[in-house]
This record gives sequence, structure tokens and C-alpha cells, in this order.
Amino acid sequence: MSPFRTDDVLILVVDDEADTRDGCERILSRLGYQVITAASGEAGMEIVKRDPVSIVLLDLKMPGVDGMEILQEIREFNAGILVIVITGYATVELAIEAMKLGAYDFIPKPFEPDQLRIVIRRAHERIRLTAEAIKLDLERQRTLADLGDEKSRTRTIIESLPTGVVVTNARGKVVLMNPAFRQLLEVERVAEPGDGIGAYVKDEGFCRLVTEISQGRKREQELINAYEIELPGGKSLLAKGRPIVSEGGNCLGAVMTLSDITALRALDRVKSEFVAEVSHELRSPLSTIHEQLALVIRDLTNGSTTDDLPILSRAFEKTHEMIALVGDLLDLSRIESGTSYSNPEALRLDELLGKIVSFLGTKANKRGQKLSLELPSEALPELVADPFALESIFGNLISNAINYTPDGGKVRVRAKRLKNRISVEVIDNGMGIDARHLERIFDRFYRVKDEKTRYISGTGLGLPIVKELLEKVGGKIRVKSTPGKGSTFTVMLPTDSDGATP
Repeated sequence: MSPFRTDDVLILVVDDEADTRDGCERILSRLGYQVITAASGEAGMEIVKRDPVSIVLLDLKMPGVDGMEILQEIREFNAGILVIVITGYATVELAIEAMKLGAYDFIPKPFEPDQLRIVIRRAHERIRLTAEAIKLDLERQRTLADLGDEKSRTRTIIESLPTGVVVTNARGKVVLMNPAFRQLLEVERVAEPGDGIGAYVKDEGFCRLVTEISQGRKREQELINAYEIELPGGKSLLAKGRPIVSEGGNCLGAVMTLSDITALRALDRVKSEFVAEVSHELRSPLSTIHEQLALVIRDLTNGSTTDDLPILSRAFEKTHEMIALVGDLLDLSRIESGTSYSNPEALRLDELLGKIVSFLGTKANKRGQKLSLELPSEALPELVADPFALESIFGNLISNAINYTPDGGKVRVRAKRLKNRISVEVIDNGMGIDARHLERIFDRFYRVKDEKTRYISGTGLGLPIVKELLEKVGGKIRVKSTPGKGSTFTVMLPTDSDGATP
């Protein structure tokens, strides 16, 4: 409760008895109140109309104008003024009549100083609470107005966005969709929000994703991979979503955005076709040059030493790198077009990893490295995925670990069974990757170049191929690395067929 401020309250004492006026003024002034007195009702009314009076002590029995008339006139002039009736002719009937006319309280004469103080403090508290209530009401009205303006601005912004936006509640019911969303999915204009997302979108995968996000079954980090909707006529839409989370951490619904990527898809196809055509045309002449260089180097090695041998050997290595680059480009082109790595079948990952480690063991042995495979005591469950995709994924990761680990180092491949997942870690104690490079190592053609890696050949396409293939089979990859200590690439693969994407 706020402390009393008596100096901002003006009290008027209207009584024809001088002793009563003087006594009230003396008592209330000591409390810090401002006090004005009047000997008649007419004089008191003039003061009320002139000064900002808050409380009136009014005698009902005075010569001239009756106190009841003054009470009524005060109430008509300003209903906020509290009138406390004081009279020596106190009766129940008189009190009831005064209260009906709007009197705040009633004090019979003679009264004790404490009685006056109590009534005045109670009236003062009433004034304070009334003022606070008015202030709060004004603030509430301003807040509501601000909220209304903010809501109007937000709705205007959302409706003017070229990107489709749909918002759902925790039950997956649509509460808002902007015109762009209606246009992209050809939703009828008369269709109002309020139904489940399936009433507006026929793509089952998208509806399932919206429902899972709305109900809080999707963690935010799981929504990195976007969902594509293919519509009749070759139209492609890209959908992304995020949960709406309260301050308490409860999921209140979902907000989804839709973008038309039809033109981008067409451009990607043209680009992929161009890359595939150029790469195909380059492979044959490069292979021929590579083979001819091998023959020349062999002849020179068998004969006398020549100064041209280092130059030819360097050219031989570069043509090998170019052939590898062409091969990676063709792989990416086939992945994007869906013409390869799209034949899922049931397989045993422990057996597949064993074959890859055995094959790459020769490469590790040449550098004095120890390449090992660690499998759980229980057999890993079957996966449903394209075996060639998995061979490419783990072949790239293990080869990278060997390439970026110094001679005599260690490379471990460790598989674990988790709930509905299989985790495969490729761990090395090699050069490691600086934190500033980690976000870009999956970008095409990006390579970490420094004094330690400058002599290691590569195309910068191995990790991008790994990432895109994992998206094909419904998997994910993350990396942890410390410069000078090594790196750990962790692949997560779904064990149920629903996680695979044919």
C-alpha cells in the first residue's frame, strides 16, 4: 500500500459553529492536510466551485440553505468529491437519506478527534484507490490500443509478404494464413481458418510435419532440413517450420513458411545437365592424357634419369586430381537428378563397414596408420537404404580421415546402436579443423588451406556429397574437431524404413 500524502488533499469544513470549524481545522492541519472553512452552505459552495476540494465535512443543520441541498449540489457539480456529513441531530433516517444523496460517511456530533482522523484517513484512502484505479484503467486502455495497433501492423506485414505463411495452434488447427499461402496452394478464398492443415493442403508429408511441430514433437534443431512439396504442373514449393514456444517452454503451435522454388529447380536442372555434359566430355580426354603420361613416366623411369621426370610426375598427379574432380561432379549431378543412389534395400551396416575398412586398410597401412573398426557386442539392426550411397558416405569420411592424419596416426570407426538410430563415428587424431571452418566444410569446393594441408590433394566435393547422400537416406551428420588433436565425424542413420527416402 502506498503511504499517505496529506499535502495534496484539500479539505473543506462547512459548519455554522465556529468551535466545530476551528476544531476540525486544528486536528486535520496537524495531520498535514490543507483545510479551508466556511460558515454557511452558500460560502462553502463557492469554495467548491473555485478550489480543487477533495473532501467536504458538511453540517446538515445550518441557517439559510439546508445541508441536504448543498450535498446534492456538490454531487451534481463533482461526484468525485467525498462528502462526510456531520450533525448534532443524528438519526437513522437522516443518515439513510444522506447516503441516498451520495454522502460518503456520517459523523454524529460531538465527535472525538480520533473518530475524525479515522473517517478522514478512510476517505483519503478511498480517494487514493480511486485515483489508482483510474490510472490503471487508462494504462489498460493504452495497452489494449497498443496491442491492437501492433496486431494490425503484424497482420498487415504478414499479409503483404510474398512468402506463404500459415500459423497453427497446438492441435494443428490453422489460425492464420496469408494471401500468398492461399495463392501458392490454390486455397479457395472462401476457405476460412479453423480446420486442420489437411483441409487446405493435400500433401501428407507436409501435414504430418506441421502436426508434429504444432504438438511439440519436433525439436527446433530437427527442422534444419526443409520439406519440398511437388504440385501438379511441375510446381515446387519449399516449406520450413518452427514451433511457437511460450516463456514456460510449452509448445503453442507452429509457424510455417512456403516459397515457390520452381524457377530455382529448373535452373538447378539446367546447371546439373550442363555440369554432367561438360564433365562427361572432359573425362575421356583426361583419361587418355593420364594414361599417356603414365606410359611416358614408366619409360623414363626404366631408362636414364631426366630432368623432365618431376614435371611429368606433377602433370600426372594433376590429371589424376582433375579426373577425380570430374567424377565427383558427375556424382553430384546424378544425386541431384535422382538417377543414382535411389535403390534402397535391406542391408547390414556392420558388414558393409567391415568391407570398407578392409578395403581402405591398405591405404592406411602404406602410411603406417592404424585403421580399426569397433562394433557393439550385439549385431546392429538392418537398415533400408541404398548400399552404394552408404559406401560413398563412409568411404569419403574414412578416406578424409586417412588423408588428414599424419603418418603413424590412428583412425577409428565406431558404430553404436541408439533408440531408432545407428550412430557411426569416424575418429582420427590428425590435423583437426579450426572452428571458423566448421560451418563451411560441407560447402561445395570449400577446402581448408594452410601449411599443413596445402600438399594434400582433393576436390572439395567429398563432404558435400556425403551431406547430400545422407539427406537422401534420411540421415544426419555432425562434426567436432580440435586443431592439432583430430576430428570426429558422427553419422546418424534411421533404423526404420520410414526414415529412408527412396
